[in-house]
Amino acid sequence: MNEKLAPTLAALAAARREVAKVIIGQEAAVELALLTILTRQHALLEGVPGVAKTLLVRTLAHVLGAESGRVQFTPDLMPADITGTNIFNLQTNQFTLVRGPVFTTFLLADEINRAPAKTQAALLQAMQERCVTIDRETHALDPDFTVFATQNPAESEGTYPLPEAQKDRFMFRIQMSCPARDDEIALARRMLANDAPEAALARGEVQPVLERGQLATLRATLEGITVRDELMAYIVDLVRATRTDESVLVGAGPRATQALLLGGRAKAALEGRDFVTPDDLRQLAPPVLAHRIVLRPEFEIEGLSVHEVLNRLLEQVAVPR
Repeated sequence: MNEKLAPTLAALAAARREVAKVIIGQEAAVELALLTILTRQHALLEGVPGVAKTLLVRTLAHVLGAESGRVQFTPDLMPADITGTNIFNLQTNQFTLVRGPVFTTFLLADEINRAPAKTQAALLQAMQERCVTIDRETHALDPDFTVFATQNPAESEGTYPLPEAQKDRFMFRIQMSCPARDDEIALARRMLANDAPEAALARGEVQPVLERGQLATLRATLEGITVRDELMAYIVDLVRATRTDESVLVGAGPRATQALLLGGRAKAALEGRDFVTPDDLRQLAPPVLAHRIVLRPEFEIEGLSVHEVLNRLLEQVAVPR
């Protein structure tokens, strides 16, 4: 094991333990959220109300020593409500910048598909360049700025579907399902015992494992994780296969290749290894690729799903030994 990785592996293991004190039965979602942060990317969180999407982001921010903010997207939300605006101060006879909620580290964009395209687009510059332009002046955001955008898959009334170009900005689409029966019983017991997850977080039972600004140091150590050339070729072949399949209208672009490469490296670190395996990439393929693929209408009518296509491609593309 690379000795330089040891502090990173210890910090990641501690972070998972602390998050588990609050987030019950969402191990896969927690892992993908940590991978998103480690790779300095953004993620879509999908799940019905009440599965702890907001709580997950708040807990991660607390554990990783970062600030968090939240925007509730609504049809009347304006771009300035997100980025901020300049207000004229009569006392000083000057304009003063009132910063919007994007000036934070982890931003929860709640129900992002409820806002019209103009407001959704206000996030694009922030997500891509980590800066915003207000009245022709550019303002830098936190270097670790990360967007977790939620969508409610069970409700489509009054929503505006995200365009493909915007969905491509998100590294993962993280599916948060309802907890298993045993986990839901455990949650119910905690509620009766006045030990709800939100209360545990508020009481300070969850301990930070990093201090503010240490995320960059944590990420730098990931460069010591080995990715073999044949695994890079496998990633490229897998992504390219989505563009040539007969059932796919629009396949994944180069950002998907980058996401699989960076995600595989971070996943290896999360599991205590200094090398990436084919299984790392195969496990990450669905959350990386599913939201980037558009099926042809005739195949959708026949009931074919994106996940069925991905499973077929994972079987067809040769796995390096």
